[in-house]
Amino acid sequence: MKKLFAVVRVIAGAAIVVAIVAQFIKTSSMTTVNPFNFFGYFTNQSNIIAAVAFLASAYFIFRGTVQPSWVIYLRALATVLMAIVGIVYNTLLSNLDLAGSFNLQWSNDILHVIIPIYAVLDWVLFGDRDKLPFANLWYMLIYPAIWLVVVLVRGALDGWVPYPFLDPAQPGGYFAVLVYALAIAAFTILFAYGAYALTRVKVLKP
Repeated sequence: MKKLFAVVRVIAGAAIVVAIVAQFIKTSSMTTVNPFNFFGYFTNQSNIIAAVAFLASAYFIFRGTVQPSWVIYLRALATVLMAIVGIVYNTLLSNLDLAGSFNLQWSNDILHVIIPIYAVLDWVLFGDRDKLPFANLWYMLIYPAIWLVVVLVRGALDGWVPYPFLDPAQPGGYFAVLVYALAIAAFTILFAYGAYALTRVKVLKP
């Protein structure tokens, strides 16, 4: 059963890499790409984290060794991030033009729909994970907080923001940005709590 977990994760990780590379090539063929902008999107960074988590997990499974705790936490983070990506994109952003950054449809579907669904199912169904203590929920906030700070600093310095709801030029200015930031933090903690709680349940045992 463990080998099945590993194979599926390798496929998911490879799909992410192919989707991001294909979108980068597509975008590059249409315009000059600023890598800091392209890889500045929460979607791309979250998918990269998910790919690393899936492939790292598969690596240790194929080696026949126990997955280190950092891999389990990384998988939990990937689950939380991909759940946020799937919900936010499909409720707020799917009809917006994000500067042509996700204009390759099949790649877009992989990054915003298929992988978010898979990441959640992987965490819910595959029981090869340790029980994570609720006292460490704050681990899940480290990356989103850093990403948000970098985005706000970049927005203030060069005017680039990846998503309209983080643009201080919107009605409400920085107050509106703060509201969205707090909402992201709240959803992150909520989903993290769910992910941690699921480590106490195993559906498909390895």
